[in-house]
Amino acid sequence: MQVLFVCGSADGLRVGVLRSEAACHEKQREDGVCGPYGGMRREHRGRAARALSMTASGASEPIFGRIVTAMVTPFKPDGNAVDYAVAEQLAAHLAENGSDSLVVGGTTGESPTLTWSEQYELFNVCKAAVRSGCKIIAGAGSNSTEEAVEATRRAAKLKLDGTLQVVPYYNKPPQEGLYRHFRKIAECEPDLPVMLYNIPGRCGINMSAETTVRLATDVPNIVASKEAAGDFEQFAEIRRLTARDEFHMYAGDDSLTLPLMALGGTGVVSVASHFIGKELAEMVRLHLAGDVNAAMDIHFKYAHLFRDLFRMPNPIPAKAALRMTGWSVGPCRLPLTEPTPELEHILHNLLTSLKLL
Repeated sequence: MQVLFVCGSADGLRVGVLRSEAACHEKQREDGVCGPYGGMRREHRGRAARALSMTASGASEPIFGRIVTAMVTPFKPDGNAVDYAVAEQLAAHLAENGSDSLVVGGTTGESPTLTWSEQYELFNVCKAAVRSGCKIIAGAGSNSTEEAVEATRRAAKLKLDGTLQVVPYYNKPPQEGLYRHFRKIAECEPDLPVMLYNIPGRCGINMSAETTVRLATDVPNIVASKEAAGDFEQFAEIRRLTARDEFHMYAGDDSLTLPLMALGGTGVVSVASHFIGKELAEMVRLHLAGDVNAAMDIHFKYAHLFRDLFRMPNPIPAKAALRMTGWSVGPCRLPLTEPTPELEHILHNLLTSLKLL
């Protein structure tokens, strides 16, 4: 009889089908972390459960999948109230069109201008709306550690699937402060997976590769990072020093999805997936299958969409494009503004050329 085993070692976890428990122990006995799932050491068992999900064929998949959509927050036409009905419809649509997970209440969701009560209601609405296979990741980050801890606890109570934790903005902590910040947040709910979010352009500080690797190594439920620093060397250094089946690295920019997958990236936290989720999922699938040229064809086809969705600060262009495609997502809240007429013209022509209208 063949049995599924998760085998740990000093350089990561391996998932596979072995003929017996004895074969697994023989292979990794010196590390003392290998065996059937219940026989692993607690720290390795926890990371395996959080970092991997198993397909019917026995292949491992990252817990948040490959295509994670950073979902916009729909507002009523005057921008004064969240439109929860449209949020419910949009979440269900994204889940059925290529998204493995949704980040709700993140930067694309205009978290700086949402109240926590609005965010908690969005979490509830979106969780109820999506199919069982689609995960909800709460935008629970803050530049106040205690506030992020409280939001994380609320996310756990709502039975969400994880949290996104952004590097603290404006107060510019040192690297040791970043380490302690994220560790305290993760350890307040040790069974809730955490995705780190490094975006120096918005936060004014870069989380170093060394700090990210420390967190990935020391804290079992920190299982992923969204890398939006645009630094290939830093991305590669983190990937080199972390186990690919334990710690998953996502591009934070659609235009960098395919290049970063060549460096061991997992997938993308995407804005473009509001419009081409299935196409992005196919691009990733083709790359993983070794059909690089076909994956590049998809990347090049949508390269201008990746670019033009960021011609103004996100999510101004994304919400404008969604309105053009029939979604009543409303405006952005101040201090974000409406798109310029020039941007609207560019987006309309682009969406038309891509047959998305």
